Amino acid sequence: MSKPADSSEKTGNSKKRIQLLRGMKDILPADQLYWQFLIKKAEELSSVYGFSKIDTPILEMTNLFKKSIGENTDIVDKEMYTFTDLSGELVTLRPEATASVMRAYIEHGMIDKPQPVKLYYLGPMFRHDRPQAGRYRQFTQYGVEVVGEQNSAVDAQVILLSHLFCQELGLKTSVQINSIGCPDCRAEYRKNLLAYYRRKKRYLCPHCQKRLGRNPLRLLDCKEEKCQEYKKEAPQILDWLCDGCRDHFMKVLEYLDELRIPYNLNSCLVRGLDYYTKTVFELYAEGEDGQQSAVCGGGRYDGLVELLGGRPTPGCGFSMGLERVITELKKQDIQPPLPPRPQIFLAQIGQQAKQKCFSLFENFRKEGILVAEMITKDSLKAQLEYADRLGVEYVLILGQKEFLEGTILLRDMKGGVQETIDLDKAVVEVKKRLKEIKKLK
Repeated sequence: MSKPADSSEKTGNSKKRIQLLRGMKDILPADQLYWQFLIKKAEELSSVYGFSKIDTPILEMTNLFKKSIGENTDIVDKEMYTFTDLSGELVTLRPEATASVMRAYIEHGMIDKPQPVKLYYLGPMFRHDRPQAGRYRQFTQYGVEVVGEQNSAVDAQVILLSHLFCQELGLKTSVQINSIGCPDCRAEYRKNLLAYYRRKKRYLCPHCQKRLGRNPLRLLDCKEEKCQEYKKEAPQILDWLCDGCRDHFMKVLEYLDELRIPYNLNSCLVRGLDYYTKTVFELYAEGEDGQQSAVCGGGRYDGLVELLGGRPTPGCGFSMGLERVITELKKQDIQPPLPPRPQIFLAQIGQQAKQKCFSLFENFRKEGILVAEMITKDSLKAQLEYADRLGVEYVLILGQKEFLEGTILLRDMKGGVQETIDLDKAVVEVKKRLKEIKKLK
Protein backbone atom coordinates (compact mmCIF):
# COMPACT_ATOMS: atom_id res chain seq x y z
CA MET A 1 0.00 0.00 0.00
CA SER A 2 1.44 3.39 -1.01
CA LYS A 3 2.11 6.09 1.55
CA PRO A 4 -0.14 9.17 1.74
CA ALA A 5 1.08 12.08 -0.35
CA ASP A 6 1.76 14.23 2.71
CA SER A 7 3.64 11.57 4.67
CA SER A 8 6.97 13.29 3.85
CA GLU A 9 6.03 15.96 6.33
CA LYS A 10 6.54 13.41 9.11
CA THR A 11 10.05 12.44 8.08
CA GLY A 12 13.16 13.67 9.90
CA ASN A 13 14.24 15.79 6.91
CA SER A 14 11.06 17.86 6.94
CA LYS A 15 11.63 18.74 10.60
CA LYS A 16 15.18 19.92 10.07
CA ARG A 17 15.50 23.48 11.32
CA ILE A 18 16.15 26.14 8.69
CA GLN A 19 19.34 27.96 9.62
CA LEU A 20 21.23 31.06 8.61
CA LEU A 21 23.34 30.67 5.47
CA ARG A 22 27.07 30.26 6.07
CA GLY A 23 28.89 33.56 5.98
CA MET A 24 25.74 35.60 6.70
CA LYS A 25 24.88 37.38 9.97
CA ASP A 26 21.79 38.55 11.82
CA ILE A 27 22.22 41.95 13.44
CA LEU A 28 20.40 41.54 16.74
CA PRO A 29 19.02 44.40 18.89
CA ALA A 30 22.06 44.31 21.21
CA ASP A 31 24.35 45.18 18.26
CA GLN A 32 22.11 47.84 16.73
CA LEU A 33 23.63 50.53 18.96
CA TYR A 34 27.00 49.93 17.29
CA TRP A 35 25.43 50.26 13.84
CA GLN A 36 23.56 53.43 14.74
CA PHE A 37 26.80 54.85 16.18
CA LEU A 38 28.77 54.14 12.99
CA ILE A 39 26.08 55.24 10.55
CA LYS A 40 25.51 58.51 12.39
CA LYS A 41 29.25 59.24 12.43
CA ALA A 42 29.61 58.41 8.71
CA GLU A 43 26.70 60.67 7.78
CA GLU A 44 27.95 63.54 9.97
CA LEU A 45 31.54 63.50 8.67
CA SER A 46 30.49 63.04 5.04
CA SER A 47 28.13 66.00 5.26
CA VAL A 48 30.72 68.25 6.95
CA TYR A 49 33.23 67.52 4.17
CA GLY A 50 30.70 68.23 1.40
CA PHE A 51 29.76 64.70 0.32
CA SER A 52 26.24 63.88 -0.91
CA LYS A 53 24.74 60.43 -0.45
CA ILE A 54 24.19 58.07 -3.36
CA ASP A 55 22.43 54.69 -3.35
CA THR A 56 23.01 52.29 -6.24
CA PRO A 57 21.26 48.94 -6.86
CA ILE A 58 22.54 45.81 -5.17
CA LEU A 59 22.22 43.96 -8.51
CA GLU A 60 24.25 45.10 -11.54
CA MET A 61 25.29 43.74 -14.93
CA THR A 62 28.18 41.31 -14.44
CA ASN A 63 30.26 43.02 -17.11
CA LEU A 64 30.44 46.17 -14.99
CA PHE A 65 32.60 44.40 -12.42
CA LYS A 66 34.60 42.36 -14.92
CA LYS A 67 35.65 45.51 -16.74
CA SER A 68 36.37 47.59 -13.65
CA ILE A 69 37.76 45.19 -11.04
CA GLY A 70 39.56 43.00 -13.59
CA GLU A 71 38.87 39.45 -14.79
CA ASN A 72 42.12 38.15 -13.32
CA THR A 73 41.42 39.34 -9.78
CA ASP A 74 40.36 37.01 -6.97
CA ILE A 75 37.06 38.88 -6.59
CA VAL A 76 35.91 38.31 -10.17
CA ASP A 77 37.58 34.94 -10.54
CA LYS A 78 36.35 33.29 -7.33
CA GLU A 79 34.15 35.47 -5.12
CA MET A 80 31.29 37.07 -7.06
CA TYR A 81 27.67 35.96 -6.70
CA THR A 82 26.80 35.78 -10.41
CA PHE A 83 23.75 34.22 -12.04
CA THR A 84 21.48 34.44 -15.08
CA ASP A 85 18.20 36.16 -14.25
CA LEU A 86 14.77 35.35 -15.69
CA SER A 87 15.34 37.66 -18.66
CA GLY A 88 18.56 35.86 -19.58
CA GLU A 89 20.88 38.64 -18.41
CA LEU A 90 24.09 37.76 -16.57
CA VAL A 91 23.89 39.73 -13.31
CA THR A 92 25.96 40.00 -10.12
CA LEU A 93 25.33 41.02 -6.52
CA ARG A 94 27.72 43.94 -6.16
CA PRO A 95 31.04 42.90 -4.55
CA GLU A 96 32.05 46.57 -4.14
CA ALA A 97 30.48 49.96 -4.79
CA THR A 98 33.01 52.14 -6.62
CA ALA A 99 32.22 50.62 -10.03
CA SER A 100 28.48 51.10 -9.42
CA VAL A 101 28.97 54.74 -8.39
CA MET A 102 31.09 55.41 -11.51
CA ARG A 103 28.42 53.75 -13.66
CA ALA A 104 25.85 56.11 -12.10
CA TYR A 105 28.21 59.09 -12.57
CA ILE A 106 28.39 58.38 -16.31
CA GLU A 107 24.77 57.37 -16.81
CA HIS A 108 23.31 60.45 -15.09
CA GLY A 109 25.61 62.96 -16.75
CA MET A 110 27.41 64.05 -13.58
CA ILE A 111 30.39 65.05 -15.72
CA ASP A 112 28.40 68.19 -16.58
CA LYS A 113 28.03 69.20 -12.93
CA PRO A 114 30.64 71.41 -11.19
CA GLN A 115 33.66 69.20 -10.51
CA PRO A 116 34.68 67.49 -8.34
CA VAL A 117 31.53 65.52 -7.54
CA LYS A 118 31.76 64.23 -3.96
CA LEU A 119 29.62 61.20 -3.13
CA TYR A 120 29.31 58.76 -0.24
CA TYR A 121 27.45 55.48 0.21
CA LEU A 122 26.42 53.05 2.93
CA GLY A 123 25.16 49.60 2.05
CA PRO A 124 25.58 45.84 1.70
CA MET A 125 28.12 44.12 -0.60
CA PHE A 126 28.46 40.41 -1.38
CA ARG A 127 31.49 38.15 -1.85
CA HIS A 128 31.68 34.38 -1.59
CA ASP A 129 34.78 34.61 0.58
CA ARG A 130 35.95 32.29 3.35
CA PRO A 131 34.03 33.40 6.47
CA GLN A 132 36.15 34.45 9.44
CA ALA A 133 36.06 36.91 12.34
CA GLY A 134 34.72 40.24 11.12
CA ARG A 135 34.40 38.99 7.53
CA TYR A 136 31.08 37.85 6.09
CA ARG A 137 29.68 37.01 2.67
CA GLN A 138 27.22 39.84 3.05
CA PHE A 139 29.01 42.81 4.54
CA THR A 140 28.38 46.54 4.85
CA GLN A 141 30.62 49.25 3.49
CA TYR A 142 30.84 52.97 4.09
CA GLY A 143 32.73 54.66 1.30
CA VAL A 144 33.39 58.00 -0.35
CA GLU A 145 34.28 58.94 -3.94
CA VAL A 146 35.70 62.23 -5.22
CA VAL A 147 35.31 62.33 -9.01
CA GLY A 148 36.64 64.92 -11.43
CA GLU A 149 39.76 66.22 -9.65
CA GLN A 150 43.36 64.95 -9.89
CA ASN A 151 44.94 67.29 -7.31
CA SER A 152 46.87 65.40 -4.63
CA ALA A 153 44.92 67.32 -1.96
CA VAL A 154 41.97 65.05 -2.79
CA ASP A 155 43.98 61.93 -1.90
CA ALA A 156 44.95 63.51 1.41
CA GLN A 157 41.38 64.54 2.22
CA VAL A 158 40.07 61.05 1.48
CA ILE A 159 42.69 59.53 3.80
CA LEU A 160 41.93 62.19 6.42
CA LEU A 161 38.21 61.37 6.34
CA SER A 162 38.83 57.65 6.87
CA HIS A 163 41.27 58.46 9.69
CA LEU A 164 38.84 60.84 11.40
CA PHE A 165 36.01 58.34 11.18
CA CYS A 166 37.98 55.77 13.17
CA GLN A 167 39.55 58.33 15.49
CA GLU A 168 36.19 59.79 16.51
CA LEU A 169 34.87 56.31 17.22
CA GLY A 170 37.80 55.85 19.60
CA LEU A 171 39.93 53.54 17.43
CA LYS A 172 43.67 54.12 17.06
CA THR A 173 44.70 53.69 13.43
CA SER A 174 47.71 53.98 11.17
CA VAL A 175 47.95 54.27 7.40
CA GLN A 176 49.86 51.97 5.07
CA ILE A 177 50.45 53.85 1.82
CA ASN A 178 52.08 53.33 -1.57
CA SER A 179 51.97 54.59 -5.13
CA ILE A 180 51.51 52.13 -7.96
CA GLY A 181 52.05 54.80 -10.60
CA CYS A 182 50.23 55.39 -13.86
CA PRO A 183 49.90 52.83 -16.70
CA ASP A 184 53.06 54.19 -18.36
CA CYS A 185 55.53 53.88 -15.46
CA ARG A 186 53.80 50.75 -14.16
CA ALA A 187 54.41 48.97 -17.48
CA GLU A 188 58.19 49.33 -17.08
CA TYR A 189 58.01 48.25 -13.45
CA ARG A 190 55.88 45.23 -14.39
CA LYS A 191 58.66 43.99 -16.71
CA ASN A 192 61.24 44.13 -13.94
CA LEU A 193 58.90 42.50 -11.44
CA LEU A 194 58.21 39.64 -13.87
CA ALA A 195 61.92 39.14 -14.49
CA TYR A 196 62.56 38.89 -10.75
CA TYR A 197 59.73 36.44 -10.01
CA ARG A 198 60.26 34.20 -13.04
CA ARG A 199 63.57 33.15 -11.57
CA LYS A 200 61.70 31.98 -8.46
CA LYS A 201 58.62 30.53 -10.10
CA ARG A 202 59.08 26.94 -8.89
CA TYR A 203 59.26 28.13 -5.26
CA LEU A 204 56.04 30.14 -5.38
CA CYS A 205 52.65 28.96 -4.11
CA PRO A 206 50.19 27.68 -6.79
CA HIS A 207 48.19 30.93 -6.72
CA CYS A 208 51.28 33.04 -7.34
CA GLN A 209 52.40 30.79 -10.17
CA LYS A 210 49.10 31.62 -11.89
CA ARG A 211 49.40 35.32 -11.05
CA LEU A 212 52.82 35.42 -12.67
CA GLY A 213 51.26 35.21 -16.10
CA ARG A 214 47.97 36.95 -15.38
CA ASN A 215 48.41 39.72 -12.81
CA PRO A 216 52.01 40.03 -11.57
CA LEU A 217 51.38 42.99 -9.22
CA ARG A 218 49.20 40.68 -7.12
CA LEU A 219 52.33 38.67 -6.31
CA LEU A 220 53.17 41.44 -3.83
CA ASP A 221 49.86 40.89 -2.05
CA CYS A 222 50.28 37.17 -1.38
CA LYS A 223 49.76 36.15 2.27
CA GLU A 224 51.33 32.68 1.92
CA GLU A 225 54.31 32.28 4.22
CA LYS A 226 56.52 30.73 1.55
CA CYS A 227 56.02 33.78 -0.70
CA GLN A 228 56.59 36.42 1.99
CA GLU A 229 60.39 36.16 1.87
CA TYR A 230 60.55 36.84 -1.86
CA LYS A 231 58.63 40.11 -1.49
CA LYS A 232 61.44 41.60 0.61
CA GLU A 233 63.91 41.52 -2.28
CA ALA A 234 61.41 42.31 -5.05
CA PRO A 235 61.83 45.54 -7.07
CA GLN A 236 59.99 48.48 -5.48
CA ILE A 237 57.60 50.41 -7.67
CA LEU A 238 58.59 53.72 -6.06
CA ASP A 239 61.93 53.40 -7.87
CA TRP A 240 60.12 53.29 -11.23
CA LEU A 241 57.65 56.14 -10.86
CA CYS A 242 57.64 58.79 -13.59
CA ASP A 243 58.19 62.42 -12.56
CA GLY A 244 54.46 63.20 -12.51
CA CYS A 245 53.54 60.23 -10.33
CA ARG A 246 56.47 60.82 -7.97
CA ASP A 247 55.55 64.48 -7.55
CA HIS A 248 51.90 63.61 -6.92
CA PHE A 249 52.81 61.05 -4.27
CA MET A 250 55.28 63.32 -2.47
CA LYS A 251 52.61 66.02 -2.18
CA VAL A 252 50.16 63.50 -0.67
CA LEU A 253 52.75 62.59 1.96
CA GLU A 254 53.42 66.25 2.70
CA TYR A 255 49.70 66.80 3.34
CA LEU A 256 49.62 63.79 5.69
CA ASP A 257 52.63 65.17 7.56
CA GLU A 258 50.86 68.50 7.95
CA LEU A 259 47.74 66.73 9.23
CA ARG A 260 49.87 64.61 11.60
CA ILE A 261 48.30 61.40 10.35
CA PRO A 262 50.62 58.46 11.15
CA TYR A 263 51.58 56.46 8.07
CA ASN A 264 54.07 53.86 6.87
CA LEU A 265 55.37 53.47 3.33
CA ASN A 266 54.56 49.96 2.14
CA SER A 267 56.11 49.13 -1.22
CA CYS A 268 54.16 45.84 -1.40
CA LEU A 269 50.74 47.45 -1.10
CA VAL A 270 48.92 47.13 -4.43
CA ARG A 271 45.23 46.55 -3.47
CA GLY A 272 43.13 43.83 -5.05
CA LEU A 273 41.35 45.71 -7.84
CA ASP A 274 42.77 46.50 -11.26
CA TYR A 275 41.36 50.02 -11.55
CA TYR A 276 43.74 51.65 -9.05
CA THR A 277 46.41 54.14 -10.18
CA LYS A 278 48.93 56.26 -8.25
CA THR A 279 48.02 56.49 -4.54
CA VAL A 280 46.80 53.35 -2.77
CA PHE A 281 46.34 53.02 0.99
CA GLU A 282 44.94 50.86 3.75
CA LEU A 283 43.92 51.83 7.26
CA TYR A 284 44.81 49.52 10.13
CA ALA A 285 43.28 49.48 13.60
CA GLU A 286 45.93 49.00 16.26
CA GLY A 287 44.87 46.62 19.02
CA GLU A 288 46.19 46.69 22.58
CA ASP A 289 47.88 43.34 21.92
CA GLY A 290 49.95 44.95 19.15
CA GLN A 291 48.00 43.18 16.40
CA GLN A 292 46.88 45.24 13.41
CA SER A 293 43.67 44.63 11.45
CA ALA A 294 42.78 46.27 8.12
CA VAL A 295 39.46 48.08 8.32
CA CYS A 296 39.63 50.34 5.26
CA GLY A 297 41.24 50.56 1.84
CA GLY A 298 41.23 52.96 -1.05
CA GLY A 299 43.16 55.04 -3.50
CA ARG A 300 43.08 56.78 -6.84
CA TYR A 301 41.42 55.40 -9.99
CA ASP A 302 42.04 57.95 -12.73
CA GLY A 303 41.20 55.59 -15.60
CA LEU A 304 38.01 53.95 -14.31
CA VAL A 305 35.39 56.34 -15.72
CA GLU A 306 36.97 56.13 -19.18
CA LEU A 307 37.21 52.33 -18.88
CA LEU A 308 33.44 52.20 -18.30
CA GLY A 309 32.65 54.33 -21.34
CA GLY A 310 32.87 57.89 -19.99
CA ARG A 311 35.25 60.72 -20.72
CA PRO A 312 38.72 60.64 -19.10
CA THR A 313 37.96 61.63 -15.50
CA PRO A 314 40.17 61.28 -12.40
CA GLY A 315 38.79 59.86 -9.15
CA CYS A 316 39.78 58.89 -5.64
CA GLY A 317 37.99 57.20 -2.73
CA PHE A 318 37.90 54.62 0.03
CA SER A 319 35.63 51.85 1.31
CA MET A 320 35.42 50.70 4.91
CA GLY A 321 34.01 47.41 6.22
CA LEU A 322 31.72 48.30 9.11
CA GLU A 323 31.61 44.75 10.47
CA ARG A 324 35.38 44.88 10.87
CA VAL A 325 35.17 48.25 12.59
CA ILE A 326 32.60 46.90 15.06
CA THR A 327 34.83 43.87 15.72
CA GLU A 328 37.70 46.23 16.59
CA LEU A 329 35.48 48.38 18.81
CA LYS A 330 34.49 45.30 20.78
CA LYS A 331 38.10 44.10 21.03
CA GLN A 332 39.09 47.44 22.52
CA ASP A 333 36.01 47.53 24.76
CA ILE A 334 34.74 50.75 23.17
CA GLN A 335 31.02 51.05 23.90
CA PRO A 336 28.65 53.01 21.68
CA PRO A 337 26.75 55.82 23.40
CA LEU A 338 23.49 54.71 24.99
CA PRO A 339 20.25 56.22 23.67
CA PRO A 340 18.59 58.90 25.84
CA ARG A 341 16.71 57.25 28.69
CA PRO A 342 13.05 58.08 29.36
CA GLN A 343 12.38 60.47 32.22
CA ILE A 344 8.71 59.64 32.62
CA PHE A 345 6.87 56.36 33.14
CA LEU A 346 3.17 56.05 32.43
CA ALA A 347 1.41 53.49 34.65
CA GLN A 348 -2.25 52.53 34.44
CA ILE A 349 -4.87 50.50 36.33
CA GLY A 350 -8.10 49.43 34.65
CA GLN A 351 -9.37 49.28 31.06
CA GLN A 352 -10.52 52.90 30.76
CA ALA A 353 -7.21 54.16 32.15
CA LYS A 354 -5.32 51.91 29.76
CA GLN A 355 -7.22 53.33 26.79
CA LYS A 356 -6.60 56.90 27.94
CA CYS A 357 -2.88 56.23 28.28
CA PHE A 358 -2.59 55.71 24.52
CA SER A 359 -3.53 59.32 23.79
CA LEU A 360 -1.60 60.62 26.83
CA PHE A 361 1.56 58.84 25.61
CA GLU A 362 1.18 60.52 22.20
CA ASN A 363 0.76 63.94 23.83
CA PHE A 364 4.10 63.49 25.62
CA ARG A 365 5.79 62.21 22.46
CA LYS A 366 4.65 65.25 20.42
CA GLU A 367 6.23 67.50 23.05
CA GLY A 368 9.55 65.66 22.72
CA ILE A 369 9.36 64.03 26.16
CA LEU A 370 10.61 60.45 26.29
CA VAL A 371 8.06 58.22 28.04
CA ALA A 372 8.22 54.54 28.96
CA GLU A 373 5.23 52.25 29.56
CA MET A 374 4.11 48.64 30.05
CA ILE A 375 0.70 49.01 28.50
CA THR A 376 0.14 45.24 28.36
CA LYS A 377 0.56 44.79 32.14
CA ASP A 378 -2.25 45.17 34.69
CA SER A 379 -0.17 44.86 37.87
CA LEU A 380 0.78 48.27 39.28
CA LYS A 381 3.58 46.64 41.29
CA ALA A 382 5.18 45.20 38.13
CA GLN A 383 4.91 48.55 36.38
CA LEU A 384 6.50 50.46 39.25
CA GLU A 385 9.34 47.95 39.55
CA TYR A 386 10.10 48.38 35.86
CA ALA A 387 9.96 52.19 36.21
CA ASP A 388 12.43 51.96 39.10
CA ARG A 389 14.85 49.87 36.98
CA LEU A 390 14.67 52.47 34.22
CA GLY A 391 15.61 55.22 36.68
CA VAL A 392 12.89 57.66 35.57
CA GLU A 393 12.35 60.98 37.34
CA TYR A 394 8.56 60.71 37.61
CA VAL A 395 5.82 58.10 37.37
CA LEU A 396 2.33 59.12 36.31
CA ILE A 397 -0.33 56.73 37.65
CA LEU A 398 -3.79 56.73 36.11
CA GLY A 399 -6.33 54.54 37.89
CA GLN A 400 -10.07 54.12 37.48
CA LYS A 401 -10.83 56.70 40.23
CA GLU A 402 -8.43 59.26 38.72
CA PHE A 403 -9.84 58.69 35.25
CA LEU A 404 -13.38 59.45 36.42
CA GLU A 405 -12.21 62.56 38.31
CA GLY A 406 -10.05 63.86 35.46
CA THR A 407 -6.87 63.69 37.54
CA ILE A 408 -3.64 61.71 37.57
CA LEU A 409 -1.10 60.85 40.29
CA LEU A 410 2.41 62.26 39.89
CA ARG A 411 5.08 60.38 41.88
CA ASP A 412 8.58 61.79 42.36
CA MET A 413 10.74 58.63 42.22
CA LYS A 414 13.69 60.20 44.04
CA GLY A 415 11.86 62.14 46.72
CA GLY A 416 9.04 59.62 47.12
CA VAL A 417 6.45 62.42 47.16
CA GLN A 418 3.16 61.74 45.39
CA GLU A 419 0.54 64.35 44.46
CA THR A 420 -2.61 64.66 42.38
CA ILE A 421 -2.63 66.93 39.33
CA ASP A 422 -5.13 67.78 36.61
CA LEU A 423 -5.06 65.13 33.85
CA ASP A 424 -5.45 67.72 31.08
CA LYS A 425 -2.43 69.66 32.42
CA ALA A 426 -0.19 66.62 32.98
CA VAL A 427 2.08 67.28 29.98
CA VAL A 428 2.53 70.98 30.83
CA GLU A 429 3.21 70.22 34.52
CA VAL A 430 5.74 67.46 33.77
CA LYS A 431 7.50 69.62 31.18
CA LYS A 432 7.87 72.43 33.75
CA ARG A 433 9.32 70.10 36.37
CA LEU A 434 11.80 68.52 33.93
CA LYS A 435 13.08 71.99 33.07
CA GLU A 436 13.66 72.68 36.76
CA ILE A 437 15.64 69.44 37.10
CA LYS A 438 17.73 70.39 34.07
CA LYS A 439 18.57 73.78 35.63
CA LEU A 440 19.72 72.13 38.86
CA LYS A 441 22.08 69.84 36.91
